[in-house]
Amino acid sequence: MTENEFYSDQEKQLARFAKALSHPVRVYICKLLSNQSCCYSGDLAEEVPIARSTLSQHLKELKASGLIQGEIMPPKIKYCLNKENWAKANEVFTNLFNAEKEINSSK
Repeated sequence: MTENEFYSDQEKQLARFAKALSHPVRVYICKLLSNQSCCYSGDLAEEVPIARSTLSQHLKELKASGLIQGEIMPPKIKYCLNKENWAKANEVFTNLFNAEKEINSSK
C-alpha cells in the first residue's frame, strides 16, 4: 500500500480544505462570500488591504480547493462560495472535531 492509498478520500479532502483555509486572508474572503451571494474581484480588492496580484493568488488557492467558484464576466470575475463543497467542508471538519468525542466515548 502506498502512502497515498493509506489515507481515505475524506482525509485527503479535509487536507485540501485545510490548506486552502490556512491563511487569514483566505478565511476572511470566505467569510465575506458567506455573507453575500457573490462578489466581484474588484470589490474584493477594495475590501482586502493587499496587492491585487496577492489577492489573485489567494483566490486561485480557494478556487483550486473547490471552496469558491469564479465566473468570468469581462472585465470582472464574479466569485461565490461553492455551496456543495462548502457543505462538504463543514461535514469533514465536523467529523474531524467529533472524532475525539467518539474515541473518548469508546474507552
